[in-house]
Amino acid sequence: MDMARSEEQQMIIDTVRKFIREEVRPLEADIDPDGSEVSPEDTERLRNMVKDMGMWQMSVPEQYGGPGMDLVTRTMVAEELTQHKAGLYAPAFGAFGEAPPAHLYDATDEQKEKYLYPAIREEKRHFFGLSEPSGGSDPARAIRTRAVRDGDSWVINGGKLWNSGADTADFGIIYVRTDPTKGRQGITAFIVDTDTPGFKVNRLIQVMRVFHTTELSFTDMRVPHSAILGEEGGGFALANDYLARNRIPYAAECLGIAQYAHELAVEWSKQRVTFGEPLASRQSIQWMLVDNEIDLRTSRWIALDAAAKAERGEPFRFESSMAKLLCTEAASRVIDRSMQIYGGLGMSKDMPFERWYREIRIRRIGEGTSEIQRVVMARDLLNVRSGS
Repeated sequence: MDMARSEEQQMIIDTVRKFIREEVRPLEADIDPDGSEVSPEDTERLRNMVKDMGMWQMSVPEQYGGPGMDLVTRTMVAEELTQHKAGLYAPAFGAFGEAPPAHLYDATDEQKEKYLYPAIREEKRHFFGLSEPSGGSDPARAIRTRAVRDGDSWVINGGKLWNSGADTADFGIIYVRTDPTKGRQGITAFIVDTDTPGFKVNRLIQVMRVFHTTELSFTDMRVPHSAILGEEGGGFALANDYLARNRIPYAAECLGIAQYAHELAVEWSKQRVTFGEPLASRQSIQWMLVDNEIDLRTSRWIALDAAAKAERGEPFRFESSMAKLLCTEAASRVIDRSMQIYGGLGMSKDMPFERWYREIRIRRIGEGTSEIQRVVMARDLLNVRSGS
């Protein structure tokens, strides 16, 4: 893969990098160390700047009013957007918009009118509902939520777990079993309004970092047949494609805070003097910084290679899983080393490391654990599949 950036890509990166450093980072001086929001006035100002830059809703295709940025460039941008204290949880404080689920571009015209266009305009929020209490890493087997056909409707019973944003969403895409005899081919995706009778947010689940997720239940929840997204029985394929594509920028976001942590550690090692010498003169510190650089460069290459293959229409699931695995684990190591170089100061809330240390940990589980990524890659490598 040619790693050289095009002139346009470099211009985009330079623009985003300047925006993060000059507009976003200064705002964090006035918020709580674990804060993830700025004032409504600052939010509006940042969003207007992004719109003037032509990068609002960057993944939205041109025919739907967006810039239609390709996945490789979006992966590069994802790394830049998280290079601030709240970056992994709230990249650029939402200034670039929240893109709608990609599968809605292939929805019916009626579904586009009801969900896609309002989502693009950010008039409606959404969530993704795949995991269940019975297990999250093997959805083909773990999905027990059932939908039973009743005339022109489906009646859904069951529940979902680990649904980010479901408590504030207007609709969600949930994956349920419509035919228990067909394994993966018996799973169907439904678009469900959160005000549908029978839909309930059971509880908010607090997790490590400044974040919560949700547990949902569906009790005799009736939705029309027109709520099916794609084909009946095609839900597992939709979910697989969504996860494989989403893992790439998800992985790159992890590199953003790791890159920032590394830059801070490099500068600190030059400034901090112990026993009459700067930390940078110590071989142990030098090796930690070199290991940081190795982790960052190799991870970045893998993420961009996965994005390039996806953009070319080539099989990319193996590379996507590798990117997710490598970037999350490498970023964890980089942040840990950088914190170690700072010593006691690195553990304090005066610095962002301890926040990143907590936030990056969950990334090794979210969007598929490190272990499940290895399973996916092993299956492709050995060309074997477990039963459906």
